Amino acid sequence: MVPPARLARCARRRAALRVGVSQRAYPGLVVARHRTGARRTTGGAGSLANADVADALERVGDLLEAQGANPFRVRAWRRAADTVRGCPRPLARTLDAEGRGALLALPGIGESLASAIEELVHTGRLAMLERLEGQVSPEDLFTTVPGIGETLARRLHAELGLETLEDLELAAHDGRLAAMSAFGPRRTRLVRETLAAMLGRSTRRRARRLRAEETQSGVALRPPVEAILAVDEEYRRKAEAGELRRIAPRRFNPGREAWLPVLHAERDGWSFTALYSNTARAHELGTTHDWVVVYFERDGHEDQCTVVTERTGPRAGRRVVRGREAECRTLHYHFGEEEAR
Repeated sequence: MVPPARLARCARRRAALRVGVSQRAYPGLVVARHRTGARRTTGGAGSLANADVADALERVGDLLEAQGANPFRVRAWRRAADTVRGCPRPLARTLDAEGRGALLALPGIGESLASAIEELVHTGRLAMLERLEGQVSPEDLFTTVPGIGETLARRLHAELGLETLEDLELAAHDGRLAAMSAFGPRRTRLVRETLAAMLGRSTRRRARRLRAEETQSGVALRPPVEAILAVDEEYRRKAEAGELRRIAPRRFNPGREAWLPVLHAERDGWSFTALYSNTARAHELGTTHDWVVVYFERDGHEDQCTVVTERTGPRAGRRVVRGREAECRTLHYHFGEEEAR
């Protein structure tokens, strides 16, 4: 039997988990609008109370369990929730005064969980939780930009077809925003400046930084392509066989159908989550059951990549990791040599 206290916490999470964001830009984070019900600490603008942080961590554990993740990983998130819930001092104040090291000193909190807690405390949201629950809508994403409210966010998506913050940045520079009646020079300039800060750590820049750090430290901050391709193969095989739990993505899914399979896997010390791409481009090209987005995380280092089927050239029909094609070619070459022996 589920303890009554846990049932109460689950009910509270469902009612109040989707909490707001601070005015501080947090690059790369998928966030949504504020909804009432979340407690705030007095430790700073936008800071979450410990109970809300704990609720979010426990929600991640619940979703991981429901989606078939490693039981040890599930327990780690739940233990972290219990630890945070029992902290007498607001974590926002602890972080401000002592930094992440204070989180790492807490029982059961390692680099990955400390990173998640810091993200929650500073922004009120957790990208991983968004991913587990389904992808955020473009409208919700645009409302995180100062000067863009819900009505204007809907217009940006409906009238200009914008999907991402990168799309919005391009529209702010190529004149499309300025051509809309709601945008004057001041608001357009504010959007450009804000997005420049928010996208300062774009996927490409982050990838370059990771490669530089790997070169300097000699420590791999990305899983090898062999592991990513193995996760991709496992995901597509199990999705085809109907062996994976399906979630209902928010985008391009007006009927809220649970069609998107999700896989959680552990390989070589990395935690992986794999899903078919649900982007506008994937729908336009009919590749929603070919392109696979693979998220990976270890020791607080988190990133993502996309695996696709090569359509042309000598490797047509092979799976490749976008941005790491050279490594895939080397891998395919070695496999071809072994198969020929």
